[in-house]
Amino acid sequence: MTPIGLSAQVIVNCHPGNGTCQGGEPMDVYNYTYDNGVPHSSCEQYVAQNLDYKDNCEAIDLCRDCTWPPCMANQTTEECVNQGCKVKEFKHHYVSEYFPVRGNDQMKAEIYKNGPISCGIEATPDFDLYSGFEVYGEKLNVTIDDINHEISILGWGIEDDGTEYWIGRNSWGNYWGEWGFFRLTQKEGFNLGVNLDCSAGIPSYDKPKP
Repeated sequence: MTPIGLSAQVIVNCHPGNGTCQGGEPMDVYNYTYDNGVPHSSCEQYVAQNLDYKDNCEAIDLCRDCTWPPCMANQTTEECVNQGCKVKEFKHHYVSEYFPVRGNDQMKAEIYKNGPISCGIEATPDFDLYSGFEVYGEKLNVTIDDINHEISILGWGIEDDGTEYWIGRNSWGNYWGEWGFFRLTQKEGFNLGVNLDCSAGIPSYDKPKP
């Protein structure tokens, strides 16, 4: 399947699982995608802003075509239309199934078979300062209740000294870490709890049957 960039802003706009710029529940996002589908990122560019002025997303919050300048997430539907935006039809991208993944072995098996997975971690102040070019590790006794951030795990590797690590992608921009990516040790007790609460979904162009 050809790689497709899905619209993160639509997830923020429609906030499945109370998802906002402050976070949310990944399994609820998969559930929303299973039921409704998500458009390509060109439909709704990410503006890092919550849709706070109304409770439910509308068609124009899913896919729009605008004359310059485009309306922002905090503008009402009427303001968007008056500014020259119109609703566009879009190709829906679904997940045919979704499920939890836990532990290093399950994580590797799922990544090897189907590609990247989402995982929760405890993002600490020191992790915020990660500048890259090393495998990150921090001694912490992390439980699921401590998880406060969601990242993607794309693969894994091993250093010359035998240190096994995860290859991760963050959402904080390419100025952070290794151009937005990071390496995180697999060592238990030092891995920010990355193997405690992961999830995966199987992408599909077709709407799943109920």
